[in-house]
Amino acid sequence: MERFSEKYIITKDIEWEALGGGVSRKFLGYDNQIMMVSVKFDKGALGAPHQHFHTQATYCVSGKFEFEIDGVKQIVEAGDGVYIEPNLLHSAVCLEEGQLIDTFSPVREDFLTGDGPSYFGDKK
Repeated sequence: MERFSEKYIITKDIEWEALGGGVSRKFLGYDNQIMMVSVKFDKGALGAPHQHFHTQATYCVSGKFEFEIDGVKQIVEAGDGVYIEPNLLHSAVCLEEGQLIDTFSPVREDFLTGDGPSYFGDKK
């Protein structure tokens, strides 16, 4: 199935989608090959341990996070990047309220359909 976003995504015109557990997101662009998502975390919010077949690259816009990838922990702050190979177990805890830009390849179909598990707790 061919899927793609609008050419221009004006974030001030988009509401945050609450994912539960103090985490919200906005889609910033996608097609069948790639997806970029802005994710906002409240202090203490958790991205529970999970893995997926997608390649993931994350940019920390603001805040402070403790990531764990394949058993290795690292503090990540504004300006830092994270690369997650496919199928590696990973998680994140927000230490200071912040925002991440997650990029996935291929597109996270589960994000678009809502069929996938939530890594952030129950939606509120």
